Amino acid sequence: MLTMILAAGATLPAAMAWAAVTESDAASGIRVALERGAEAAVAGLGKTDGFMGNPAVKIELPGYLKDGAKLLKMTGQGKQVDELLLAMNRAAEAAVPAARPLLLNAVKSISVEDALQIIKGDDASVTRFFAAKTREPLTAQFLPIVTHATEKVALAEKYNAVAGKGVGFGLVKAEDANIQQYVTKRALDGLFLMIAEEERKIRKDPLASGSALLKKVFGG
Repeated sequence: MLTMILAAGATLPAAMAWAAVTESDAASGIRVALERGAEAAVAGLGKTDGFMGNPAVKIELPGYLKDGAKLLKMTGQGKQVDELLLAMNRAAEAAVPAARPLLLNAVKSISVEDALQIIKGDDASVTRFFAAKTREPLTAQFLPIVTHATEKVALAEKYNAVAGKGVGFGLVKAEDANIQQYVTKRALDGLFLMIAEEERKIRKDPLASGSALLKKVFGG
């Protein structure tokens, strides 16, 4: 392990600190960190204003539709736009709790190799891990919940009609032309982002976690 750390460019003091950490410890440590991150992210986002009240993950209208919404507000149709934005974010908030079992199962099944890649990886390594393991099944879980929440707003149908035309002019990405699919995608992006943020906090201050294992793995 020491040779591997040195080869990766670590300084000698850091390598000496890591020498006492086995690959098994590292894998266990990252599992604990990701589990805590997933729990915190689900709890923080899966509630009223979890998305709507968080600028980092708040779901806005895509592309030129966002500019179009400004015009609608100027013509006195701001209420309908606000209702749509609220419905989009409430749909994401309603869907997130369903992610918990899949996220935790992904963490429990993480391999030593995956764990080491996350530990030595960049800020996007956690997002990449969860996206690879859970995005497809979570999309299938989120979509019906998002659809049920957004269909209550009449403007959602107009969104799909207008966005569909926007695709033809290159003003909206094809993947964003359906409001249900767009909100589902953005909800997952926000979820993975917040898990990564929580994991980053643990790396930065493992002592605050209260876990002896996390202190051992990340304290060096």
